[in-house]
Parts: sequence; C-alpha cells; structure tokens
Amino acid sequence: WDRPFHTARGAGPPAAVRWFLGGRLNVSVNCLDQHVEKSPNRIALIWERDEPGTAVHVTYRELLDLTCRLANTLKKYGIQKGDRVAIYMSVSPLAVAAMLACARIGAIHTVVFAGFSADSLAGRIVDSGCKAVITYNQGIRGGRIIELKTTVDEAVKNCPNVKHVFVAQRTDNKVQMGDQDIPLDEEMAKAASVCAPESMDSEDVLFMLYTSGSTGKPKGIVHTQAGYLLYAALTHKYVFDYQQGDVFGCVADIGWITGHSYVVYGPLCNGATSVLFESTPVYPDPGRYWEMVERLKISQFYGAPTAIRLLLNYGEEWVKKYDRSSLKTLGSVGEPINNEAWHWFYHVVGEGRCTLVDTWWQTETGGICIAPRPSEEQAEIVPAMAMRPFFGILPVLMDENGKVIEGNDVSGALCIAQPWPGMARTIYGDHERFVDAYFKAYPGYYFTGDGAYRTEKGYYQITGRMDDVINISGHRLGTAEIEDAMADHPEVPETAVIGYPHKIKGEGAFAFIVLKEQTDNTDRVKEELKTIVASKIAKYAVPDHILVVKRLPKTRSGKIMRRLLRKVVTEQSSNIGDVTTLDDPSVIKEILDAYQKYKENNSS
Repeated sequence: WDRPFHTARGAGPPAAVRWFLGGRLNVSVNCLDQHVEKSPNRIALIWERDEPGTAVHVTYRELLDLTCRLANTLKKYGIQKGDRVAIYMSVSPLAVAAMLACARIGAIHTVVFAGFSADSLAGRIVDSGCKAVITYNQGIRGGRIIELKTTVDEAVKNCPNVKHVFVAQRTDNKVQMGDQDIPLDEEMAKAASVCAPESMDSEDVLFMLYTSGSTGKPKGIVHTQAGYLLYAALTHKYVFDYQQGDVFGCVADIGWITGHSYVVYGPLCNGATSVLFESTPVYPDPGRYWEMVERLKISQFYGAPTAIRLLLNYGEEWVKKYDRSSLKTLGSVGEPINNEAWHWFYHVVGEGRCTLVDTWWQTETGGICIAPRPSEEQAEIVPAMAMRPFFGILPVLMDENGKVIEGNDVSGALCIAQPWPGMARTIYGDHERFVDAYFKAYPGYYFTGDGAYRTEKGYYQITGRMDDVINISGHRLGTAEIEDAMADHPEVPETAVIGYPHKIKGEGAFAFIVLKEQTDNTDRVKEELKTIVASKIAKYAVPDHILVVKRLPKTRSGKIMRRLLRKVVTEQSSNIGDVTTLDDPSVIKEILDAYQKYKENNSS
C-alpha cells in the first residue's frame, strides 16, 4: 500500500491515514478526534436542509459530541461490538453521527436509502440480522413530508431480531411510539458526551451496504476498517485535488456508497468541510444546486449525470443567475456521462475553467478506481471518459475466452488484476456468492460486470453493464429484482424486464408481461404492477413501460432471451442475431407487432 504514495504529491501517506500502519484503530478517531485536537472549531458539515437558506454548520467538536452521545445511547440499550444496526434516515448531521457512533463502539452499520419501501428495508434488516434501527419520525424532501417511522413500523413487524427502534425528530409532528421505540433526542440529551473508542482490528467489519445483483436478492457488500478509510481518504484528496479550506459538495444520499465514501468517511478523515444535501436538484426551482454553490462557496461539486441531464433541459439561465466562481473541480458519478451532459456541465456550469472528473467505481470497490485525475498538471481530459486508473489499480480487458487483451483500441470485459485497499471483502453471510459474482468468470481477476474500451492512447472508457443489471438515475438495480416483485401479481404468470436508453435517467426499465387468459382489464393490472414494484422496492424502480405480450422468447431449456427483447425496444430488430436456440422463432414477430402497436398508441 505504501508504494503508490511516492507517485503523489509529497512522500508518504497523509497524516490522516498514517496511524493505520500500526494495525489497530478506530475509524471515528481518524474522522473526528484527531481534528478536534488540532482545530475543534473547523466546520465539519454544512447541512443544506430542504428549505433553501436554512443551512446548519456543524464543527468537528460538535460532531464528536453528537457521535459520543449517540454511541453511549446505543451502548445503554445493549448494542455492542459486532452487532448490526440499520440506519433509515434522510441526509443530516445526525445520520452521519449514527454511522460514526456505530464505528466508535465497533457496531456494524447498514444504511438503507430512505426512499426504499418497507419490504426492501425488512429484507435488508433480516439478511444482516440487525438488532436495532435508527430513524427519524419523518423526512423532508422537495417540500414533501416522507413518513420514515411509518415505514420502519411496517418493516419491523417482520424482523424478530430488532429489539429497539431509535426515533429522532426531524419535524415537530408526533408519531406513534410503541414498546420498542426509544425517543433518541431525549436519550442523547441525558448521555455523556465522552465515549471511549473501541479498539478495532484493521480487517474488522466497518459497514455493510446492499446493492443489486443480476439475481433477485440484494447482496450485503462488506467493507472493513483500515483499507476502506485509507482508500476513501486518498481518492477524495487526489481525484478532486481537495485543499484545506475548500468546501466539498457531494450531493449524493448517504444511503449509497457515494455518500459513504465522499460525503462522510473520505472528507472527514481528511479534516474537510463536507456538504450534506437534503433536497432535490429542482426544489424550489432548477437553480437550487447553483444557488447553493454561491451561498456556501462550494469548491468541488460531485453529482450524478441523471441530475445534469435533467437540469440541462431547463436551460442555462438557471445556472448563470448565480456566481459559481468558487468552483474548482466538477465530478460525475453513478453511470457513464454522455457527451452532451459533459459539455453542458463543463462549459455552462464550470465556465470552461473547472477540471471535470468523470469517475468510475462501484459499491464493491469502496472508492474511485478510474478517473482523469490525479495526473500530471495540465494533462489532457477527454470528454465523457474516466481515462486513468488510480494509484495501485491495474485494469485489464478480457476476451470471451478469459484471455487478457493486449494493446490499445480494443474492447472487452473490465477486470482489475491486483487487490487494492478499498475493495469489498465478502458478501455478508454468503462468501460463495461473492466468489461466484466477482472472481469466478475470470480466475485471478476481479470482474467488474462492466465492459470497457481502451483507446489508442491507452485511456479507459466504460461502455456499460454486461449482465442483467440496469442503472436508473445512477442507482444499480437487478432486472430480476423487479421481475420478482411483479411475479407477486396473481394475474401475471411471467415477466421479463430489460433496460433501455432513457433521455434523463440514463436507463429506464421496460417490462414485458404475459397475462392469464381470463384477464380483461390490462390497464388495471399495469397500475397494480407499478404499485407493487414501488412498495416492494422503491418508486425509482417502477418500469416506465409495461407491454403485454402473448408469450416471451425462450430457449428450449426455458431461459428467457432478454437480449432479443432489448433489440426490439432499441429498434435493432433488423440486427436480431442468432435465434436458432429459440423454442419458436415466430415469437419475435409476435413481440415486434405488439411493440409497434404499443408505440403507435402511445404517440397518439
């Protein structure tokens, strides 16, 4: 791990991570105590609340106080080292303190995005064996109230392991409190503000985060202490060229890995000032991001291409209304950014003077693996391309036979050839699945699931997923997960879901369904399916299109050929490819006719 440091500025790891090399540590000390000792009044977090102009600044001393009180409260109610705790909260200083409080006492946190349904939350709580849940009475987003406690109540009915639900107040509204519910604010007010950090081994588990796979069940990706924090801190410092005094604005939710690595752990380990964004890009209007940049003097802005594509449609005036001169670096995350969005982000938002880094990485990698920076000063940046591997990352491209593809101007399956500190260690409770998913396809290599192109100059461009996983607004989602949810409908015996290009979201879900013969009202069934998907997974997972067909294209062994459905939807039916393995090739014409009819009805 020490080798790559000498290629960066300075000779040796930053002070923030030097302590690791001793073997035992506590992540919360690296993120809080070390900075409180030196500069207790430095701003750690700026909470950009839903209502513009109501930002709350939290110093490192205040965040340590909050963390210790929360940690002592968890200990009081029997949470100890190795226990799992679910966090179901909107973006806030208390949510960050909940993560750090778990780290401080050696408990393992699993943050569940506060837009997930009760079913999704329950599934994650049960799979990880959580003993407690930390939540808010309600959330606020885009001017709307989100009923968080109600969702948790619904979820924990099916979670016998959960002993306590800690409920904090985000709004003044009262919610029903049951026997296992604990008013968190009251308990923290009584708790001591000092909590001795648990001594942790570098390979103890820090957190789990669930991500979609190509099979239906989400997998709990496990990250450990030292390697993860080291990698998050280094990538934050060098990819974005973070300097002390900058205001780092990553607008991701803490429910995703981007929020873990670049809102919480990376910035705080580096003693940075990190923005917590509670709202949406268009609330109260499409100028929200840029008004915030002006008001908070944000130096680095890190967001998703889906939001950039959305804002691009509203025109330049919403951006140009505000002073963006504080910006130095722009970043893109979650999916490959298209050329049009890249140029708008670079020229309109960044006025052609900010470095724009298109970053490629995954929940499993812990931090950024391929990005245009760090590099030599003034080194070229090619639009819409991740380009250069980070220190210690060795990307390789593989062909269908599992052989490494040499040379440039080539495409293949993107793999990584050697371990790196931030990589996931396992899938919780299922190491065999971990090995099968990431190491079996190309033995000796980590398989990312993505395809990539290596340019003539040796830069890397990500070309998209190679499995049945789609990327909706930067959120990875297995098509099998949507299919499993829809399969619950009594009148829908068969479904197949594919991804298709979407102007704003990058990809959308398109569902093909077969109905039982006696079903008369197809519109009713479609609406019911949308409701099922929203309640079982989340609203963003709801298919944009549902097409009723008589049957699905299957091989003789009964496998659905989703590749063919993708060709239909992307209107490449003239290039349908090999259909000899289909049980009945005439099914293609049937589906094409149904699709054309559906399109005509939609356009009229």
